[in-house]
Amino acid sequence: MANTLANRTHTCGALRVEHEGQEVILKGWITLRREHKNIIFLDLGDRYGMTQLTLNTQEHPQLAALLPELRLGTCIGVAGTVVDREKSGGSVNKQLATGAIEVIVSHTEIYGATKDLPFPIKDEIDASDLTRLKYRYLDLRRNPIARNIQLRSKVTHAIRDYMHNQEFLEIETPILMKSTPEGARDYLVPSREEPGHFYALPQSPQLYKQLLMIAGMDKYYQIARCFRDEDLRADRQPEFTQIDLEMSFVRDKDVHNVVEGMFVHIFREAMNIELTTPFPRMTYKEAMERFGEDKPDLRYGLELIDMTSVFAESGFGAFSGKCVKGIRVPNEAGRSKSWIKKLEKFIKQRGAGGLAWFKKLDSSWEASIKYFLGDGSAELEAIEQITEAQNNDLLFVVAHEKASSVNEWLSALRRKLAETLELIDSSKYAFLWIDEFPLVEETEDENGEKHLHMLHHPFTQPHPEDIDKIETAPAEIRSISYDLVLNGYELGSGSLRVFDTELQTRLLKMVGIEQEEAEERFGFFLEALKYGTPPHGGMGLGLDRIIMILAGSDTLRDVIAFPKTQKAACPMSEAPGSVDQQQLDDIHIALAKKDKAEE
Repeated sequence: MANTLANRTHTCGALRVEHEGQEVILKGWITLRREHKNIIFLDLGDRYGMTQLTLNTQEHPQLAALLPELRLGTCIGVAGTVVDREKSGGSVNKQLATGAIEVIVSHTEIYGATKDLPFPIKDEIDASDLTRLKYRYLDLRRNPIARNIQLRSKVTHAIRDYMHNQEFLEIETPILMKSTPEGARDYLVPSREEPGHFYALPQSPQLYKQLLMIAGMDKYYQIARCFRDEDLRADRQPEFTQIDLEMSFVRDKDVHNVVEGMFVHIFREAMNIELTTPFPRMTYKEAMERFGEDKPDLRYGLELIDMTSVFAESGFGAFSGKCVKGIRVPNEAGRSKSWIKKLEKFIKQRGAGGLAWFKKLDSSWEASIKYFLGDGSAELEAIEQITEAQNNDLLFVVAHEKASSVNEWLSALRRKLAETLELIDSSKYAFLWIDEFPLVEETEDENGEKHLHMLHHPFTQPHPEDIDKIETAPAEIRSISYDLVLNGYELGSGSLRVFDTELQTRLLKMVGIEQEEAEERFGFFLEALKYGTPPHGGMGLGLDRIIMILAGSDTLRDVIAFPKTQKAACPMSEAPGSVDQQQLDDIHIALAKKDKAEE
């Protein structure tokens, strides 16, 4: 393989009509090949774009010998002359930035031959996700994926630029740390020096960034690698990247201002979009009442309407005495019963017992439960008043003993309706702060016993008005915490932190962590709190998810260079893999034998 050409003069996306007549050198990969008699047309691509090459074997006979090797995916370099397509009798390709020119090749050299490609290197392919991940280095050559990775680099640069200008220090925290369970399972790393002891890969740099505040590093940030051994879905990966920040002597609004400024800078630099600040704010309670979830998409309406009072004394047993909520869909009363049945099936698959519907038609109502209510009933009059229903509106109503279940089902239905009715403006970016989350949540174990758990982490500051409820009514305590939501996705969470040792001890005890356990899990941190801890707060934001939204993708795999599958595996490198016995012996690990039933 030759490598005699000088460095490339241009990338494959750089040439324009003004370069006509110039002698150029391009290097890249063949993405398309077409032949017409003694003329061969090649599309040469790199991460910058695509340029059409023309090889005339009659004028340059030396090129003919190379033709069998010029296969799709081959890495080559060419020297040639830029010509204007229109002047040479061709047509302009308006789909390409370089579409007004082509390069007449006089010299070609091949750098890397190729096997048959497992899929074509073009925008739209029908290869499976597994195949794409197995040959990820080829998938990364495709424009959509390459653009995402370039966008990620641009966003990361914008973040560092902004944080530096805000006088934040970029400080790296340990990857090998002590296991301090935070909800999801840890990835554990056995210690060779201390048999039976393990490091954990960080789920977040939470404790270390708080220690940095105690150390006087009043403005910290890090683009941190984090790890969680949890069940995966389209917007989760076992290893992910977090924009992590912490500040001393601040209130929650100060953190919000910094984060909003960062997003203004990101959107301006990476997307050429100007954002309006401040972002709207909403309490957790209000979000659950209006949207049934704590990460609502504000690009469309369809808010939930509480109709419990309408049916409190109703003769309809399925609704009477239960939490009843609905969604009003304007101007959709003309929808067929089969269309509505699909939505009913959708919500039943999520556990709902059924989906009632009402249609406002002129001065009358049509409803799936009208038989139980009667025409002109008090319930129908109240429904019209409380929902402000107009002619041709369609209402969907769900009831259950648990308000949480009703919220869950209707929030899912709201998203489904917005998608089905094409109500989502994909060009819009709707940011929202959700604050005043409950400090704790109550869960029930397999024995029916109830337990309290911190909704975020054990170091979250309780609302000052609720501190006296720690020992008496913990479920009623609000926290000074906040999530940032964009287009229905949670971008990240943050809070003000506990900086008082006595208060921290009370909170740990509230969730069943006694002194001995607390010392075992994070005694080093509790000790540090005793040495002049400043008031502080911060946030962690998912970089992968941010890029996914900005790229218009629906999966994190498209914005991470080498992602994992939903089984946390890498088809390309075949990770995780087995290790030899000596490696296991070195770290004092013996593998349990599989039961035959498991094999």
